[in-house]
Amino acid sequence: MLILLSILFPVLAGIILYVRNVHTGQEGHALYTVTILITDALAVLAVLYSGPVTLFRLSDMVDISFSFDRIGVWFLIAVLFLYTCTLFYSFVYMRIEERDSSFFAFYFISLGALIAVCSASNLVTIYFAFEITTLSTVPLVLHEQTKAAVAAGLKYLFYSIGGALLGLLGVFFVYYHAAGEVTFVPGGVLDPAKTAGMEPIMYTIFFLAIIGYGTKAGMYPMHGWLPTAHPIAPAPASALLSGIIAKSGILVIIRFVFYSVGADFLRGTWVQTAWMCLSMLTVFMGSMMAFREPILKKRLAYSTISQISYVMLGLSLLTNDGLCGSLLQVLAHASAKACLFLCAGAFIYRYGLRDVRQLRGIGKTMPVVLWCLTIAAMSLVGIPPMGGFTSKWHLALAALNSGTGVLSVLAPIILLVSALLTAGYLFPIMINGFFPGEEEMAVDVEGEVELDIDNDEHLSIDATPRMMWIPLICLCAGSLAVGLFGNTLISFFGGIV
Repeated sequence: MLILLSILFPVLAGIILYVRNVHTGQEGHALYTVTILITDALAVLAVLYSGPVTLFRLSDMVDISFSFDRIGVWFLIAVLFLYTCTLFYSFVYMRIEERDSSFFAFYFISLGALIAVCSASNLVTIYFAFEITTLSTVPLVLHEQTKAAVAAGLKYLFYSIGGALLGLLGVFFVYYHAAGEVTFVPGGVLDPAKTAGMEPIMYTIFFLAIIGYGTKAGMYPMHGWLPTAHPIAPAPASALLSGIIAKSGILVIIRFVFYSVGADFLRGTWVQTAWMCLSMLTVFMGSMMAFREPILKKRLAYSTISQISYVMLGLSLLTNDGLCGSLLQVLAHASAKACLFLCAGAFIYRYGLRDVRQLRGIGKTMPVVLWCLTIAAMSLVGIPPMGGFTSKWHLALAALNSGTGVLSVLAPIILLVSALLTAGYLFPIMINGFFPGEEEMAVDVEGEVELDIDNDEHLSIDATPRMMWIPLICLCAGSLAVGLFGNTLISFFGGIV
């Protein structure tokens, strides 16, 4: 029952807080803090003490059931860490937004949905939880309720539902060709006797399912919603969308490929080749688009497309090493990218700056935020000892050892080129922020007021409220921890495939 409590508690709490119309303030902060701490505690207790739970059965082969395994716990760690850090940051940031009670309500509802995704024990359960995650996060995208925000929310909704329907085809085929009851089992559940002679059509269906679930992760050609949704959503919502919500698609793909279909069924087929090619194309394309984009949050959105496709590339290798490298990239990217989006939110909150050209000299009044941006950028580029280096190192080695011919060599090259492009679109921000040269004022872009950052009158240590930059430091520490202890984490997850 602890698993169900950990799922239902934040959902019910979000609904109650919304009905009560609790706003940010001392009462709101206290209620939100208690809610997140209880949710964290229930989730930890569920991992430690709860066994499998079946909520109800839809048929002899289909039930809604939950249980935690190592993969689920891995993603749960990222979910709880990011949601907790983002909550305290939001206490300050949401002062500049309207309808803050609505934001926090769907924040908690989406948290419960993600815990359900992490703890789902079969394909039907994870599909339902995946869809609920989409429905509960759409309001975070269209929060401002402007015409552009509504359009972005609808685009996110249509892309996500369309992708999920493609994935549903794969669910049908797995259940039809399964050997007995369908639960998540390393190596898959397909019955060779049932799949004999059906391989061509099954390869096509499973490839479409991978593309469908990859929609949430921003894999080409279903990536279009990310650069539209991120600039519109409030910064805390963008941090969650990029840091962990988009990775719910990654978890579903892992469950589908490695725990339902089986890696052996797809290894060496055209599905693996096409999957690897699409992943590498997305890595390169996302980096190039980010390099050309001047709006900071949109630049980070394109970066998310590229960086999450590192994970997809590792999964497409269909090896244990590739899976472990992908899991490290999940944690490293979650911490670093959430930190970057929250840094972007701090610039918006303090000065209303959204264009990277406006950030020249910003380090003089917001040094803590800019240092956090620098550390997170180092992780995304892959500079040791940050988590991004550890994950990319393991992904490159896994590719070289994958036995996929020319693609095994092309994959590390793409990773290196992407790392250079990542440095190209992130490092100038911090260089110009700390060393503006003779120009010490933010650039006037598109008619916005030019800001004399050098003469800001509200300085202490930093012009940013402490409640905003402490979560940034925690996220940087998380990314560093992945880098320092990555090998220990990998050894814990050995032998999955």
